Amino acid sequence: MCLVAFAWKTHPRWRLVVAGNRDELHARPTAPLAAWADAPVLAGRDLRSGGTWMGLGPAGRVAVVTNVRDGLAQPFDGPSRGALPVAFLGGADPAAVHAAALAERAARYAPFNLVVAEADGCAYVGNHPGSGAHAIAPGVHGLSNGAFDAPWPKTRRLREVLRQWAQAGREDLQPLWDALADEHMAADAELPDTGVGIALERRLSPAFLRSAAYGTRASTLVLVGHDGGSRIHERRFGPDGVFEGETVLEQAP
Repeated sequence: MCLVAFAWKTHPRWRLVVAGNRDELHARPTAPLAAWADAPVLAGRDLRSGGTWMGLGPAGRVAVVTNVRDGLAQPFDGPSRGALPVAFLGGADPAAVHAAALAERAARYAPFNLVVAEADGCAYVGNHPGSGAHAIAPGVHGLSNGAFDAPWPKTRRLREVLRQWAQAGREDLQPLWDALADEHMAADAELPDTGVGIALERRLSPAFLRSAAYGTRASTLVLVGHDGGSRIHERRFGPDGVFEGETVLEQAP
């Protein structure tokens, strides 16, 4: 997952709303959103590592991971970051407890950000530049491939759309889908410097990335109600942003 915004305890119906885009090489094998046979998880699946980027578990447990961009990607032979959401979704620990325990062994993984939530709490854990975990206060937050709540242009835009949507108590999801489909390229002065050069920073600055080899593979919304009922909705895209299908799965309270 390369862009995510989430509203925690700010909407009259939904205690948690998550909106995010997964950007990846189109050649990387991926299974669409489904109920997994080997874990209590509703999620898409990376068929190379076996993990996921965002998922929904029992009792409205939610997890989402992003990588951290600090220069061009380096070879790494440690455990997959895609296993991190699965571990939380299939577990029972409170979010803050899980995040604190993971922070102690987070250096085993390539740079990541992880957000986890359950009925009573929402927490963050990351390992770059240093390992750390903290509880997340009610509100609207966002992250991409940098620090938690870092004001990258696409993160700010998505977060603002979600903030207005949640505070208005809206139910129609189209504004969120529109924000995830935004292809606006940020001005150079607004771009972060993550060590990949200005040309690539520009190409990676929209919320929705469209190209033949690398781009937005999935846009996903997760909604968890105050009553415990939940929904995960995925839209999938192929090379050059061609729409390839969508799936909606729900869990009763």
